[in-house]
Amino acid sequence: MLCLVAFTTQLSAQQTPYAIDRSSLPIREPRRPLYTEMDVRTTTPPPRFEVNAPKGAPNVIVMLIDDMGFGVTEAFGGPVNMPVMARLANNGLRYNRFHTTALCAPTRTALLTGYNHHSNNMGSITETATLYPGNNAVRPQSITPMAEVLRQNGYNTAQFGKCHETPPWELSPSGPQDRWPTRSGFEKFYGFLGGETNQWAPLIHDGVTQVEIPNDPNYHFTVDMTNQAISWMNFQNALTPDKPFFMYYAPGATHAPHHCPKEWIDKYKGKFDMGWDKLREQILARQIQMGIVPPNTKLAPKPVDIKDWDKLTADEKKLFTRQMETYAGFAEHTDYEFGRLIAALEDMGELENTVIIFIAGDNGCSAEGQMNGMFSEMTYFNAVPETVEGMLQHYDEWGSPSTYPHMAAGWAVALDAPFSYTKQVASDFGGTRNGMVIHWPAGIKSKGEVRSQFSHVIDIAPTVFELANIPAPKMVNGIEQDPIEGSSLVYTFKEPKAPETHKVQYFEMFGNRGVYSDGWMARTVHRPAWQPKPATTLENDTWELYNTLEDFSLSNNVAAKYPEKLKEMQGLFVKQAIMYHVLPIDDRTLERTNAALMGRPTIMEGRNTMTLGEGMKGMGVDIFIDLRNTAYTITADVEIGDKGNGVIVCQGGRFGGLSFYIKDGKPAFSYNYLGLQSYHVMASKPLKAGKYKLVYDFKYDGGGMGKGGVGTITANGGKVAEARLEKTQPGIFSVDDLADVGLDEGTSVADYGASSKFNGKINKVVIQVKK
Repeated sequence: MLCLVAFTTQLSAQQTPYAIDRSSLPIREPRRPLYTEMDVRTTTPPPRFEVNAPKGAPNVIVMLIDDMGFGVTEAFGGPVNMPVMARLANNGLRYNRFHTTALCAPTRTALLTGYNHHSNNMGSITETATLYPGNNAVRPQSITPMAEVLRQNGYNTAQFGKCHETPPWELSPSGPQDRWPTRSGFEKFYGFLGGETNQWAPLIHDGVTQVEIPNDPNYHFTVDMTNQAISWMNFQNALTPDKPFFMYYAPGATHAPHHCPKEWIDKYKGKFDMGWDKLREQILARQIQMGIVPPNTKLAPKPVDIKDWDKLTADEKKLFTRQMETYAGFAEHTDYEFGRLIAALEDMGELENTVIIFIAGDNGCSAEGQMNGMFSEMTYFNAVPETVEGMLQHYDEWGSPSTYPHMAAGWAVALDAPFSYTKQVASDFGGTRNGMVIHWPAGIKSKGEVRSQFSHVIDIAPTVFELANIPAPKMVNGIEQDPIEGSSLVYTFKEPKAPETHKVQYFEMFGNRGVYSDGWMARTVHRPAWQPKPATTLENDTWELYNTLEDFSLSNNVAAKYPEKLKEMQGLFVKQAIMYHVLPIDDRTLERTNAALMGRPTIMEGRNTMTLGEGMKGMGVDIFIDLRNTAYTITADVEIGDKGNGVIVCQGGRFGGLSFYIKDGKPAFSYNYLGLQSYHVMASKPLKAGKYKLVYDFKYDGGGMGKGGVGTITANGGKVAEARLEKTQPGIFSVDDLADVGLDEGTSVADYGASSKFNGKINKVVIQVKK
């Protein structure tokens, strides 16, 4: 009864109020009355049932930047100009002890629900899912996303940008689409599905429909998604100005590939010539000066694998500074675009009563670029090392559409200052400590103050629920919900020294693990992001202990001084790990990308033949038939005119892929090896108009992964072309340039002439793998 009283809402000013129970969703409508009167004129209609948000519920915008460390932004002492975030911080609150999970998809699912990542079965990214609870990438029915709770309580909801919470085997029109954004509480979604995207040529969905990007030579995804967000916000305000909205704005920046307009990169020319060691020192000095960290904070030790800047060669310094200039430009460009959204909000007159939660990073800065960075990130996924000399050939184009770049790990360590480690290392605050700002003029009167209560990404949903006066539901669709695991931060808005309410928090990612409790942090660094495998087994890891209330950066290990405390904390970790489905711990990485090895589903599971039709596009690695490290045939039943042209079927794009197509009437097959080298099989003469059975047959050499073979093309049974492919990619072509029939969306595998769109008719394409 107390719940009914606390969350009673008048449904309409002109209608009789109903007492509604918001703890059970969907909110139950009243029973329909029965009438005995014959004539409607002698009756009175019942009040119309409508669920409205609680009176005074604010708009909410959550801005989540990708792969940004604690020491990046100017608002937290960093070297990157981000004036929009700084303005919000100076007129709101900075949180200097806010934490994420150390990896993107786990952080995002925790943010969007208020539950730990393992509770959401998102122990790592979706592409490394296993069959174990805590790691199978399928959100349990006992957890309902925040957006769905808000939507069913009278909010408009929209998501723009990155969605990395959908299992890869569900990323097709065949679904199920229960874990797509528009089935997870968002009425509007415009963005990409996956861990990263080419900012110049992304694969975009509007709702559940793949859409083509605008034909604009200056196109950039962050600009596009911001335009879409502003349009939706204006539309919502024009039609239902009294209805609050919830927007999740999640750009692909600053995750690799680091793609940015050149004028933004050029703003940082020469700004990082001092190198990453001096940059770390400068960041900490500013953080102390600004009061972001305590005055006694020291730089935690730099990992021994990271070279000293003054020991690098001139070529290494030249390349690495360009990488950092590009990252910085990318970050500032993203801040500028978010500023356009805030300006539109202000023009609407809604800034005052909009809660803006700006989270600078879903984890620490990424060291996945390894020691030298990368011209094309796809080389990493295929175990092909790049050289400094080779990358310098792309110096002037770094960050442009002709690159798919990442930066050296030394910059990631610097940008995670004052901590030691980076993204993926959940046991170090360099992997999990992210700067957060909360801005709400109507409810937060303090300006520019710092809040130091321990907090975690699972606290965001409870905070939003409290601000909206909406309870976390106990029952949804007849299914009892797990108790929400985060705690609201609203108590910190008015009381800077209020005791923290989030007292215990476990951390775990790929075996890097630890636990926080009342200021103490016990942890073990099992494997840095740049090491392919851990140095020890899980059982032989060395644990450390820190008093975080005296040691902000985790620079003073006191395990030897307090062995009993360490033992107590290790026991606490085990209890938390059992409670939240962390055990058994899985420290494998690249092995887990193999769906068959892990036992997780793929659409083609158990089949070696796939039949395709025109219009099928955007088929991902777990959807399309696997053509890696094997022999196969592609058989196409087509009709062409006098000048046949265009793609029959392709997979991948500019940075790796394959394509069976016709160019100027000539059947052809191209294999693009990592954007570094291409092999072509092409007929010498064009085909006449007519119906053809075109076959590409690839005989794989065998003997391991990534080997070559011989490709042969026949037309109606007659050989028209043959050539040798010296090598193939053992791993993926791309995470966002996927498989298409009848065209090549995104970046192109090959040169098709005027257009990749097939100008004839494709009746059927059959691909058969020969195992």
